[in-house]
Amino acid sequence: MTTELRFENDDVATKLERTTVFISRLLTFTVVVGHVGESEYFMGCLEDNAALARDVLEALPGAILLLDADGVIGDASQHLEELSGYALTDLIGQNIKKLLPRLSVDSTIFACTDSVLSTPPPIWTERDLGLLRCDGSELVVDFKCARLNRDKRFSTVVSLAEAGEPNEHTSADLAKENQSSEIEAAVAAAIAQSEQRFRLAFEGNMAPMVFSSSAGVFLEVNESYCQMSGRTREELIGRDSKHFTYPEDIGISEEVNKRIVSGDADQVRYSKRFLHKNGRIVMAEVSICSARDENGKTLYFISSVRDITEERALATQLSYQALHDPLTGLANRALFDDRLVQAKSRVERHNELGAVLLLDLDDFKGVNDVFGHLIGDQLLVSIAKRFEKVTRTSDTICRFGGDEFLYLAEGLTSPDEAEKIAGRLLTALDEPFTFDDVHLEQHASVGIVVWDSKSTNTNVELIQNADASMYEAKRRGHGHLVVFTPEIRQEAVSRFALVLELRQALTSGELQMHYQPIIDLSTSEVVGFEALMRWPHPERGWVPPDVFIPIAEQSDLILELGAFAMHEAVTAASAWESQSNVTKLPYVTVNLSAHQFHDRDLIPMIERELELSGLDPERLILEVTESVALLDISETMYVMEHLNRLNIGIALDDFGTGYSSLSYLAALRPRIIKIDQSFVRPKHDLKRSNTLLEAIVTLGNKLDMIVLAEGIETSDQLEHLSELHCDLGQGFLWSPAVPNDEAVIMLSEVAKNRGEK
Repeated sequence: MTTELRFENDDVATKLERTTVFISRLLTFTVVVGHVGESEYFMGCLEDNAALARDVLEALPGAILLLDADGVIGDASQHLEELSGYALTDLIGQNIKKLLPRLSVDSTIFACTDSVLSTPPPIWTERDLGLLRCDGSELVVDFKCARLNRDKRFSTVVSLAEAGEPNEHTSADLAKENQSSEIEAAVAAAIAQSEQRFRLAFEGNMAPMVFSSSAGVFLEVNESYCQMSGRTREELIGRDSKHFTYPEDIGISEEVNKRIVSGDADQVRYSKRFLHKNGRIVMAEVSICSARDENGKTLYFISSVRDITEERALATQLSYQALHDPLTGLANRALFDDRLVQAKSRVERHNELGAVLLLDLDDFKGVNDVFGHLIGDQLLVSIAKRFEKVTRTSDTICRFGGDEFLYLAEGLTSPDEAEKIAGRLLTALDEPFTFDDVHLEQHASVGIVVWDSKSTNTNVELIQNADASMYEAKRRGHGHLVVFTPEIRQEAVSRFALVLELRQALTSGELQMHYQPIIDLSTSEVVGFEALMRWPHPERGWVPPDVFIPIAEQSDLILELGAFAMHEAVTAASAWESQSNVTKLPYVTVNLSAHQFHDRDLIPMIERELELSGLDPERLILEVTESVALLDISETMYVMEHLNRLNIGIALDDFGTGYSSLSYLAALRPRIIKIDQSFVRPKHDLKRSNTLLEAIVTLGNKLDMIVLAEGIETSDQLEHLSELHCDLGQGFLWSPAVPNDEAVIMLSEVAKNRGEK
């Protein structure tokens, strides 16, 4: 329900509006200072706004009195002098009972109440009271009283008007009186609503809020602030924030307050740490502004505080996650790049050397393929911890991605120091790793690039150079380290170009499969062919396999090459019978790389090729080196069991060149063991090599395995192997690897010599 007030002239309405605004301002000042007894603020406001205050008092009809909680007169309008005959100075400070001795209203109505007024305050009215005048006479008056607010210096407002006989009241008088009552009620309602809005905005605010003096002393706090600090109002009001500010942050608030008081800023937002009563650190964001008088002097501060402890913790966590590897906890590429930029600046200023080391784990993919990614992840974490133990405090170790790590070394005086650091990192891998029942040996290859203050290489170029050196180290074998030189970079560029050309050659059909015959030494007959890949480059000429195969093995391209070789060899072997009319069909051997042998798609791929070609599985032999087979014996046994079920044979290549284990050899039971050509054509210590050759042949015969000798080039070598009862041989003595059509001709000649058609 809305009550509309109408006034006979605009001045009254204007004064009422000014009255409401002014009373609201006075109440705000009173709230700020009331709880600490600094009433001089309120009095100062009356003095500073004397003209407006007087307008308020004089604008209302009748005599207006402002009383405190005990009914003592604090101020009044000039009309009171007319009614009472007293000067106002004689009445200020006197209890209203001096004027109205027979006032029957309970004096407790002047006192404050504990509840916030949610509706306009009630108006107490008494008619025909006797007002004791200065000359002793009595004047009949009407009394009206309304509460202003609670717990403040002036708690009530009183209106006194001269009473007239009922029959003497004209309609105009009654209208005037009604209008006066409406104005008083409206003023009281406006005051109550203003205070209510303030209390709801302050006390009910979820954000911690503080009113403080210009000296930083707390004048009022809300409940949210108490909860944030862990302290009660009594523990906070009358004190400043120093006693519970984090020691290192003391002085921040004081400096901000000085800036505001001096006029340098009207509002400031800053962060500081508080100490909760339980000792917990609270990170807070404070927004502070000041209330000023008409002269611009700071009266008090209003602060809104926000607890950002969890927000900062989350930001810190996100920042850490953004700059660190989630698995190992080491720095990631982003953080490494930032550290590298800083390191380059320091190297330039101090005229020192810096180095970037790129470490790549050897055969780590096999660990994931054989034991799964869980063991692989555990291995990476353990390696990272070992690297951290040997990392200098001035340096940075980073997980670059996958199984690669970057190391940033600073403050070096010579390239030798970088090599020593690389040596410590490699030595950290010497001790085997153990996870439950799994025991692993892990090694790495390291590429090193050193730069000085004159270097113009970018971050990317430094890492690329370290990468080129690392690949050169891998080419030299496991566990090597190589320092970058311009020649290495040129080789890396050539190697990269060759990879691109090799991929194009595979797509365009440039690659070919050639076949070297395998001879039965007792009958001189062709019993099989080894399929070997050849690359006739249109510009480079014939690219040797020992050049492009290692490059392919360093990328996933080796799997594509392996699939190509399998398809071509199986397809060719399946057609030899119809093309050559040979009745005793030779087998074909296909080499498998380490990646292929441990690839989970190997068995399904072989099954598809056999089904498409119709080749008898017994005519397919897969060659793996001794080192690949013994890399993980359990995985090798798993693969070989599947191959045996398919009737596919295994040839153990380069036998005798690795760390042969006779127990593993007996367990694997390959169909063929191939003696490396270094035993057939020894370069040194002929007697010792011949002894080893005889032992290998004898061992194969004893284990009922076919023994095949590679690299036979002379009749003497053939005669010696025949005397040792070696079963098979291959080499230039008979033929190099030839294209498939020449292999078909060779088989036709065999059939012709046998009289086969």
